[in-house]
Amino acid sequence: MAKRHYIPVTADVPGAASEGNCALIRRAVRTALALEGVAVPCEVDVLLTNDSGIHKINLDMRNVDRPTDVLSFPEFELAPGEPPPEADDLADPATGLVPLGDMVISMERVKAQAKEYGHTNRRELAYLTVHSVLHLLGYDHLDEGPQKAQMREREEAIMAELGLVRG
Repeated sequence: MAKRHYIPVTADVPGAASEGNCALIRRAVRTALALEGVAVPCEVDVLLTNDSGIHKINLDMRNVDRPTDVLSFPEFELAPGEPPPEADDLADPATGLVPLGDMVISMERVKAQAKEYGHTNRRELAYLTVHSVLHLLGYDHLDEGPQKAQMREREEAIMAELGLVRG
């Protein structure tokens, strides 16, 4: 039997790691990895926190003194649209999984942005998860040009596959 992706979800705020949230996050990660052609079994670690928690991590890890919606910490520098190679040297010898990286999501931002954009918390949580997975896979949106457009197109395709389109 082929190995599957391992996606541990932890929370440092009460109720955030509900069964429904964890299932949605895992589905979003697996869908994004599948649509991006990731054939190797990977590990993606997810932390659900609040604005103060993500603010502290943002300050400690990036020297940015403010909260944000999602942070992504890729393990490797990958090219957008090119999944990690099937190389044994990338996999953790203990698990056989390629550690893609970590993501941190502020559940306060999930709620606020869902309200701001006029959609459900569920859609916003899935979107931030997909957004983060794409960062782990090398996508970026720092420019307002082709990189951002490429990332947005992939996000929309994955969200459509999840059945969580805008509107």
